[in-house]
Amino acid sequence: MRRFRFTALLLACLSLQPATALAAKARPAVLPPYAGAYQPQSVDERGLWGELDEIERKLRDSPAVIRDEPLTGYLRHVLCDTVGQERCGAVRIYVVRVAEMNASMTPNGAMQIMSGLLLRVRTEAELAAVMAHEFAHFEERHTLAGFKAQRTTGDIMAWVGLLGGYSGTPVGATQASLYRALFSYERNQERAADIHGFQYLAASRYRPGAFSEFWKRMMDEADATAFGRQQRSTRYDRTAFFATHPTSLERTGYLKQLAIKDGDDGEDATEAFTSAMAKWRPIFLSDQLKRNDFGGSEYLLTQLAGNDWTPDLLLARGELYRMRGNPRDLVAAATFYRDAIGKGATDPLAYRGLGLALLRTGQAAEGRTVIADYLVRDPNCQDAAMLRSLIEQP
Repeated sequence: MRRFRFTALLLACLSLQPATALAAKARPAVLPPYAGAYQPQSVDERGLWGELDEIERKLRDSPAVIRDEPLTGYLRHVLCDTVGQERCGAVRIYVVRVAEMNASMTPNGAMQIMSGLLLRVRTEAELAAVMAHEFAHFEERHTLAGFKAQRTTGDIMAWVGLLGGYSGTPVGATQASLYRALFSYERNQERAADIHGFQYLAASRYRPGAFSEFWKRMMDEADATAFGRQQRSTRYDRTAFFATHPTSLERTGYLKQLAIKDGDDGEDATEAFTSAMAKWRPIFLSDQLKRNDFGGSEYLLTQLAGNDWTPDLLLARGELYRMRGNPRDLVAAATFYRDAIGKGATDPLAYRGLGLALLRTGQAAEGRTVIADYLVRDPNCQDAAMLRSLIEQP
């Protein structure tokens, strides 16, 4: 996950193994004593904390934050079960309605969970792994160390540029080396947070192997996105010069090896996670469909469904195909809408989508009938006037 950066957060203020049985840990693990919440020491650190506090106030009041006490309380419960009651007390959790798969944590204890992440994790164990990773950054004060490293690198580069200008010495290679060292430093922090987060997971009631499985699935989704956009698959066997994170393949590998070494027993808590997300999944699915990512969205829907295409997933799949709009997509979309309705879909949008798909495939009479049914079910919909004009056309 990408850690906190000033500019990003300022803008923001505006091998699967789906085991569900509860399994006791074969051997207990003990976490080191908690050192307590870090307090800024130097003048620079106090200034940084002041900026962080102001940014958090803006985030807290942002309309992008989902204000739902049961949801936030559930996330806190998972975090506390993962890192312990003593540690989790220092964290404020904000759920931000952003369809991207991401999470972050600031040095002063504000954790952001993007709704796109909640749509992609499949179990409490996977959610716990991501939250443990972010908390590890917080407890190890990685962002503070990164801030200092960036400032130091910037100072050195400024002096190199100045002295090179006086002496006429080329400085490009030196600056490139400094950049390389800085990004390598950030990647090492990410690896450390992965390993530290894994230790939290291993000491908790959750199954540690879920961590590597999550990253493997993210690689598969990225490949599906690339395929859908007719792009080359992402190369996971090499690290880009400006990469701040290890590749997903590297992370999957060392996390899997840790699970093999330390044992992969524990809970997945799939049903508990599914129940907690039931209210929000249709909303998060709707946000995902707006990303214009057919391949990734189709992969995600298929993964969520498994062998059970529920009405909400069938409706989302119908919307996905209808929005792409190829003639064959419209035929498929009509089928998905019918299946959703047949399985008891209660969302009137299933009738709207079916009616529009039928109209666009030349089945005008049936399409008008279905849209008229939709307008009875949702007479105050935003596009009621447009839909009435469609069904009133000769």
